[in-house]
Amino acid sequence: MIIDRNSPIPQYFQLQRWLVEQLEQGVFKANDKIPTEAELVQMTGLARATIRQAVQNLVNLGYLVRKRKLGTFVLDKAEESENQTIVGMLLPDIRAGYAPELARGAEDEASKNKQSIILCNTDDLFLKAEFHADRLIDNNVAGVIFVPTAASDEKNKYIVEKFTNKNIPVVLADREIPGHSIDLVTTDNFKGAYTLTENLIKQGHKKIAITLSTLFSTERQRLEGYKQALSDNGIKIDSNLIMTHDGLYAEKYYTEIAHKLFKQKKKFTAIFAGHDRIAYLINSVAMDLGIGIPDDISLVGYDDLNPSYHNQLDLSTMHQPIYEMGIESMKLINSRIRGDKSKAKSIVLESHLVERSSVFPIKGEVKKE
Repeated sequence: MIIDRNSPIPQYFQLQRWLVEQLEQGVFKANDKIPTEAELVQMTGLARATIRQAVQNLVNLGYLVRKRKLGTFVLDKAEESENQTIVGMLLPDIRAGYAPELARGAEDEASKNKQSIILCNTDDLFLKAEFHADRLIDNNVAGVIFVPTAASDEKNKYIVEKFTNKNIPVVLADREIPGHSIDLVTTDNFKGAYTLTENLIKQGHKKIAITLSTLFSTERQRLEGYKQALSDNGIKIDSNLIMTHDGLYAEKYYTEIAHKLFKQKKKFTAIFAGHDRIAYLINSVAMDLGIGIPDDISLVGYDDLNPSYHNQLDLSTMHQPIYEMGIESMKLINSRIRGDKSKAKSIVLESHLVERSSVFPIKGEVKKE
């Protein structure tokens, strides 16, 4: 008996369970057509609506598939698995910085191709990246988009090789691994920082402080762009105005940096923050100290990723096409999944200057104390 009308278990669920049992016992095999609604009515005595509910639940659960004008068939999971592409993403932190925008771009491109993405947070730690790499391999991902961690280049290369040794292609997003030939989608951070610094110079700023982390290739390139812009404009580089560290972003550290900078604020007229999160933190410290941005000190950032803060500070910054970086990363990984064996590609996207109101044009040089 398929249906027990005296049971407290809903009748649609009883039919659903019976159909699953038939599948598990091999009565209905992969690609077999199951009985029609009319046939199930005769077999069970249930209403069509009840039968339709049970069958639709099994379609939703991935047991069955409806084919228009043909009927309902047992899903061939092996075939479906082969046709389904899952891509892994190893990101620093999906909650903060540019990672959410990067992931959104990749996911939007993936959905166009009926692909799925597994997101993994590394917190910029090698051990977490290694852990997630093993899990992604276990999940048979077809490719991986990887933002290198704060670990050494060799350790990041080790993560890449975990995948490539299994014939799983990898695309690096944003950060490169210097000296290694790996697909990369990034922006020109040197050029962006050069443009940002030169824009300050054109507005009369000759003494420009900068603070960032040298841990990542992107911010190291920004530092070099800043220095080159100063040199090309005949401005001597003042090491006292360069405040860097080799660690991860930490509010406590940059709060201390901001206080150190503002103690010598008469020595400079503008601050170049390595990214927008640093810039907004510097602005908060300035407000606490009664220092006006841009009335007393001009301030610029990098990324253009925090519009929710614009009510606090209308920040001039370098806009990075992070969303587009996610799209292009997915396009490149898909080309590799489809069999493109050409040499490693480096796709460099264009950033552009966004001028708002955090920079005040000045005239003349800053007087020395």
